[in-house]
Amino acid sequence: MTKNASQNKFSFTLLKRILTYSKPYKKLFFLAVTLTLLLASLAIVRPLLINEMLNGIGAVNPLDDGYMNPDDKISFLNKMGLSLIAVLLLEALLQFTNIYVTNLLGQNIVKDLRLQVYSHILKLKNTYFDNTPVGTLVTRAISDIESLSDVFSQGFIVICGDILMLIIFLTAMLMKNWAVALVTLSTIPLLLIATNLFKNGIKTTFTEVRNAVASLNAFTNEHISGMRIVQLFNREKIEYEKFKEINEKHRDANIKSIWYYSVFFPVVEILSAVSVALFIWFAGLKANAFNLKLGDITFFIMMINMVFRPIRMLADRLNTLQMGVVASERVFKVIDTNEIISETGTISATHIKGKVEFKDVWFAYKDDDYVIKGISFIINQGETAAIIGATGAGKSSILNLLSRFYEISATPINKDKLHAKDNIYKGKILIDDVIISEYKLNELRESIGVVLQDVFLFSDSIINNITLQNPLITEEQVITASKNIGVHDFIMSLPSGYHYNVKERGTMLSAGQRQLVAFVRAYVYNPPIFILDEATSSIDLETEKLIQKASIELAKNRTSIIIAHRLSTIHHADRIIVMDKGEIIEQGETKYLAQKIDGVYKKMLEFN
Repeated sequence: MTKNASQNKFSFTLLKRILTYSKPYKKLFFLAVTLTLLLASLAIVRPLLINEMLNGIGAVNPLDDGYMNPDDKISFLNKMGLSLIAVLLLEALLQFTNIYVTNLLGQNIVKDLRLQVYSHILKLKNTYFDNTPVGTLVTRAISDIESLSDVFSQGFIVICGDILMLIIFLTAMLMKNWAVALVTLSTIPLLLIATNLFKNGIKTTFTEVRNAVASLNAFTNEHISGMRIVQLFNREKIEYEKFKEINEKHRDANIKSIWYYSVFFPVVEILSAVSVALFIWFAGLKANAFNLKLGDITFFIMMINMVFRPIRMLADRLNTLQMGVVASERVFKVIDTNEIISETGTISATHIKGKVEFKDVWFAYKDDDYVIKGISFIINQGETAAIIGATGAGKSSILNLLSRFYEISATPINKDKLHAKDNIYKGKILIDDVIISEYKLNELRESIGVVLQDVFLFSDSIINNITLQNPLITEEQVITASKNIGVHDFIMSLPSGYHYNVKERGTMLSAGQRQLVAFVRAYVYNPPIFILDEATSSIDLETEKLIQKASIELAKNRTSIIIAHRLSTIHHADRIIVMDKGEIIEQGETKYLAQKIDGVYKKMLEFN
């Protein structure tokens, strides 16, 4: 099988997959097909009526066939004129209905597909987002899916109508006079060759355009989000030049597609004119032999124009269809991504008490570059454990694994113990002696409250960022929680208080204020396990005191894990776990480690 044949087969497979999304809208789909076929069938009526009209009034000699007296001619013209008007009105009504129905079908499918894509994105592992630019996903979920609407409104269904129309037109011409029809249509092979070249060329350019759009969106999204860094390091000119290069690639791809159109359409017009010229030449020579009347001549000229129009439009429709198929390939690539978090757990996590245990856990973000290397520890229910260590020691990875943002990795092979049956296995993370994958994922995460160093807030009010639109959490609960945490006065000092809009990513608040809001968010959900991830590493002392108070309040009657750089924030911890390069080098009760001779934690206290 040739490469092109393989690509065509693949495209056909994609098209079939796109059409499966019309199943919930069978009535709309069949109505659209029916209307399209009716319009294609009606298209021949007008030329036939005009042919009949001109032939009927063309005979001026009483001895000629079809001669009518003046009174009969007027009656005949009135009858034919009314018939033409009726056909035109019917076509207009069907055309309006067809456009509405096909677009309604396309937009419903776009809605369903976009919901499916977004729902799938919500289930993907963090690994996928680590490797995929946000702008690319936005392009897939918005503009690529929107292109699929044209598959129904301007693509597949309309193409079927154009093909039927061509068959009817060609059949009518051949039945009218096959010899004249063959001469007239002698340019069709050239048109088909030009159409095929145009279709193949434009397919490549459409792919380039979609790639350019994705790159442009990804670059723009990333650099607008990181504009402070761009400006802080005076990289405006450098980033502008990069954007200029990507933008020029986008322009070149579009210009290339325009070039194909600018060549193809004039070629179609030239071939159409040549066909008309051939007909006039041949009709002039053979008019008497074939008994061609005025109506017949008009009929063939109309047919030439009407045959070339659907062929020209067919090429454009095929490109629209191809554009939709190219876009669908990218959309389905997201849908088919199997980096999905397993949700096979059946055990309810609503009554978790809070005992956390890691058993020989290994983890790597990529391949065998392990950031967690066989760690084991137990944090009992109600304990506060502090995990400390240098940057890159693997502290935050513990949070990611416990919340199942990432899955634990297989233990690497120990070459010295190749025959050991228990040598290659996955480590275990347990909560209340149950492996976390056996819990229902949504309930597991509801049982773990997290405050990150880089808090993300949505462009919404403070209260909505705290409740996350959860109708079970009232404003009174939020206010009570804020008072307990000690941030009520801060929130009330803002314009509109709890209804103050923090704007995108919470930029209207400082880093410490965002973290205080995150504390309230964790508190109102009342999780049995609380994790504080280095939330005091970049804030002022006054805010740090508030956060220390908040963390102590949150730690009451629940298991707490504090990941920290500053030892001053963990003085109330019951247990200390010291990590270095993905391994636990020391762990135990705080008092014991603080007195341990030559202990790592003791040295850290001395230098702190």
